[in-house]
Amino acid sequence: MQQPICYFTVDVDVVICLICIELAVVVRETWFPLLFVIGLFLWTLVEYGLHRFLFHMTPPASSYALITLHFLLHGQHHKSPFDRSRLVFPPLPASLLMGIIYLPLRAVLPSTIRGTVMVGGLLGYVVYDLMHYYLHYGAPCRGSYLYHLKAYHVKHHFEHQNLGFGITSKLWDYPFKTVIPEENFDKSK
Repeated sequence: MQQPICYFTVDVDVVICLICIELAVVVRETWFPLLFVIGLFLWTLVEYGLHRFLFHMTPPASSYALITLHFLLHGQHHKSPFDRSRLVFPPLPASLLMGIIYLPLRAVLPSTIRGTVMVGGLLGYVVYDLMHYYLHYGAPCRGSYLYHLKAYHVKHHFEHQNLGFGITSKLWDYPFKTVIPEENFDKSK
């Protein structure tokens, strides 16, 4: 279990660094928690969008490069879902992704707001990485939120690869109509 701890340390250091930088920017104390939660919320949409539209895209059969990239990004994870080395997004590609996500925030939000929103999003990413690892290797208490989320994620891997794209929650599966039907979800009740 060394791998996620390593990534966790890197991710948490980045989040702490950005929080410290953000605290140097004048933001009203009452706004910081709200902007932070907005960042967490936006991360859930980014998580869903990446998983559904990038990781589960169907690359053109004529493009060996895109087929290979798709397989490396997510196909290998579905082929071997219990390969510990394929569960957590490596720091370098994650950093590039965060840079790409930051650019639109930089374009539309003032500096006093965007840093706090980004820090919330980064914490969402850390939670996503750790939760995804736990959903594969953890043993949540029966009946708990994580127990049901683990069962949901297992159904995504083995029965419904075109449904159930939420990892940390099913929030965006509802409006985008990709919820795994309950009758196919948890027969252990």
